[in-house]
Amino acid sequence: MTTAAAGKPTPPAKSSANIARATLGAALLVLLAGPLHRFEVLGWLPALGLFAMGAVLAGIGAIWCLVQLLRRRGGTITVVAAAVGFAALAVLVSLIVAGGDKPPINDISTDTGNPPAFVAIDASVRGEDVNPIGYNPAFAPQQARAYPEIRPLDLPVPPDQAFELALAACNKDWQIITANRTAGRIEAVERSGWWGYRDDVVIRVTAAPAGARIDVRSKSRVGEGDFGANARRIAAYLDRLAVLMRKAGT
Repeated sequence: MTTAAAGKPTPPAKSSANIARATLGAALLVLLAGPLHRFEVLGWLPALGLFAMGAVLAGIGAIWCLVQLLRRRGGTITVVAAAVGFAALAVLVSLIVAGGDKPPINDISTDTGNPPAFVAIDASVRGEDVNPIGYNPAFAPQQARAYPEIRPLDLPVPPDQAFELALAACNKDWQIITANRTAGRIEAVERSGWWGYRDDVVIRVTAAPAGARIDVRSKSRVGEGDFGANARRIAAYLDRLAVLMRKAGT
């Protein structure tokens, strides 16, 4: 009696199933990379490497599984592995595409000539092996080209009232480190949900001829570039602040 006749998988079928399982395992690495960094099992760079490696291997496995299916080989696990593997690869590709037109900068400010300074968020808060806290002036022209919409916001209210509005507009998920009304400065930390990356935010409220001026700076602790995350954070904050201002005026 042959192996196939005995109901046992033939060598090609067994090999197909093994590669399908390996593809699923690689896709699992993509899912685990973020939590492994968030819970401090891996540093940010090894976790990012694990994510990229898992996505590439899953993509290669998915292509192999697809070829087997076109040859009418493989079973349900091969179909699942092909779908999951391509999905894992798509996550990596989407990140690359999304960040392809973004400059390699990690510090965005509405005032690049005199960016708001971090005071309460110092080395004791930020930890070791992170980007320097100081602002790099070389980022200014790159920001101007990539994010011309990032500008200060003028509010037609006194600085004290503007500070209260600025504080109320802070994201509910931010960790407020300080809210110094006398200095007109708010400092906070935002932690991303999946990866657990921490980015620092400082908001400055100053007097202006028409009332008060709001400046915001957002800085990534790790990484050369930020895929546009800091600019999006500032834009979202200023939008929330503008909405609160309109509500306060009604």
